[in-house]
Amino acid sequence: MNIYDFTVKTRKGADVALSDFQGKVLLVVNTATGCGFTPQYKELQEIYDADHDKGLEILDFPCNQFGNQAPGDNEEIHTFCTGRFGITFPQYGKIDVNGENAIPLYRWLTENTKFEGFGKGPQALVMSGVAKKMDKDYKNNGNIKWNFTKFLIDREGNIVKRFEPTEDMATVKKAVEELL
Repeated sequence: MNIYDFTVKTRKGADVALSDFQGKVLLVVNTATGCGFTPQYKELQEIYDADHDKGLEILDFPCNQFGNQAPGDNEEIHTFCTGRFGITFPQYGKIDVNGENAIPLYRWLTENTKFEGFGKGPQALVMSGVAKKMDKDYKNNGNIKWNFTKFLIDREGNIVKRFEPTEDMATVKKAVEELL
């Protein structure tokens, strides 16, 4: 099984087969418009601008499961993201990434990766505290811990790397470019 086995919904509700992205490098990210990590949209757009012509696609999945930080509907979220950050990469319908309502794509992503920590520093300490309040066993499962968790997928549809939201975006960019 790989990412090409899944279908997702556009923000307008149409089905998109991820097999349409065969041969591309994908960065799959769950996002929110009212999060401390929301400014990562700017960096994601910069990566997209630099690498889209080389075969990169960013797949943006708004999610309201963490702190109610994506409360709008699909169009409100899209309007915010395009107006504030000028995003041009595909933005899909709002989803759940954890729990019984998680879409199959995210069940696959979380079952086939593990949490490797938030790194070091003040932001990592804050995120560890937040994650522990939500899930006492957070260190030992693949569940998404917060908004802006990213999955890097190679041109064959395989998961290469998982990046927690605290990962430096320069590290994400470097990993993307290595695959391209």
